[in-house]
Amino acid sequence: MQDGIAWSSDLITTARRFGPGDAVTDGVTSLTFTTLAARAHGLAHHLLAGGATPAEPIASLMPNGPDAAVVSYAITIAGFAEVPINVAATDAELGWYATLARFRRIVAPRAEAARLRALGLEPVAAEDGGESDVALPPVPAKAWGRLAFTSGTTGKPKAIVHSHGGRWIAHLLQRAVLPFAPQPGQRILLMTPFPHGASLLTYAWLESGGEVVLLPGVVGERIAPLLEANALDAIFAPPTVLAKILSLFPGRRFDGVRAIFCGTQALLPDLHARACAAFGPIVRVTYGMSECFNPITILPMEDVAGVMAETTGASGACVGLPGPGVEVAIDAETTEISLRARQLYAGIITADGFVPRPPGGWHRTGDLGRIDPQGRLWLMGRAADVIKTGGYRVHPAEIETVLEPAAEGHALAVVTLPSDYWGEVIFCVAEDAPQGWDTRAAQLAEQLAKYKRPRAYLSFASLPRNAQGKLVRARLRDAILDTHTFEDGPHPRLTPGPGAVK
Repeated sequence: MQDGIAWSSDLITTARRFGPGDAVTDGVTSLTFTTLAARAHGLAHHLLAGGATPAEPIASLMPNGPDAAVVSYAITIAGFAEVPINVAATDAELGWYATLARFRRIVAPRAEAARLRALGLEPVAAEDGGESDVALPPVPAKAWGRLAFTSGTTGKPKAIVHSHGGRWIAHLLQRAVLPFAPQPGQRILLMTPFPHGASLLTYAWLESGGEVVLLPGVVGERIAPLLEANALDAIFAPPTVLAKILSLFPGRRFDGVRAIFCGTQALLPDLHARACAAFGPIVRVTYGMSECFNPITILPMEDVAGVMAETTGASGACVGLPGPGVEVAIDAETTEISLRARQLYAGIITADGFVPRPPGGWHRTGDLGRIDPQGRLWLMGRAADVIKTGGYRVHPAEIETVLEPAAEGHALAVVTLPSDYWGEVIFCVAEDAPQGWDTRAAQLAEQLAKYKRPRAYLSFASLPRNAQGKLVRARLRDAILDTHTFEDGPHPRLTPGPGAVK
């Protein structure tokens, strides 16, 4: 086998197989496989002609849409280290990412050029490069292939480095575990930011000739026609996205979708029941993270309903059996999950520089879990999120699972405030919750031991999330203290202040 990853050759072969078929669309603009490959090669050659050198980190700042796929392929097939950045990133975040990953060039829409130059970066217009059919050589498997940034929930974000070889293995595994092989013309709907889960599924889907509908978020007027015409075969919908879709079409039933891929957050029973009522029992659950490409574990759609029947407040969330080549271990004392896999990251970049992962080394995830008698992994929460109250240890997910039905599909989170008397005091916050949800939540909380019951139930218009869409509990604590006065003691309470939602 040739020592390298033949990204360019693979893309050209895919274009030859499926040439005139639609590859990527946002519902307004579409690209065929032929045009996607030609534009990606044109931009790749344009970057190389501009002085960029193979293995150089090159960033991208692209909104969801056909051009996002063009840019991703271009950076990859030329052998650069792709550094995809969420378009929601602030100037300060962009500056930190550039310092950490040491990139200068950033591919973005031409309209972003002035902003990026002001940050000291060298913008390359995504619209430039034209088209080319000139193939590029294979890329060294051990070269840096992709840099992903951690969420920064426990400090400044770090950069996770993946090799081209690890990325290629992840693509093969992703295709291997799809519940069905996409056929030309079959569509998958992706709405999460392309730098995250959407990009991996885009590559897997296109390599089989399927079509990717890549939307800039949950856009109801673009989603409705697709669902009503049975024009979708699959949807990638983490719980927050799934809840939004269901809220757009209350009481509706859509039978055309064959699979809903769910990941990034725990899927709880109430949301799963609502999804089944709308789409049928077609939800598949996986477990992934920045340090290890999906698939880490897989819970097939035919097993999800049975697992949901087993899920209680104390059981955690089941994410299935390990994927091909993945090893999962649980620390007997701390219950922290560790992983080892071929698609695991190559190293990590912090403010102190690059630290390679030791060959064959395990990755400590920071997630807590257990393995059931069937060998399935259950997530029990984050080690950093464990609550210590009144001498007891409590996992937020244990409480959230019990209270979830009260929010009727709206996001819900348990958070604490520091207390001299209790250690931590528990509160529950829902996102734009329906009227009377707090009364229903308090009733459900009676199933819990007294020390696990929230002291108050709040509703905010939105919950603070990072670029990956994950809740940032530290910012939620700040939001509570900005809008309430906290009174500590044996009977702690919150008093609403200006800006509070009662």
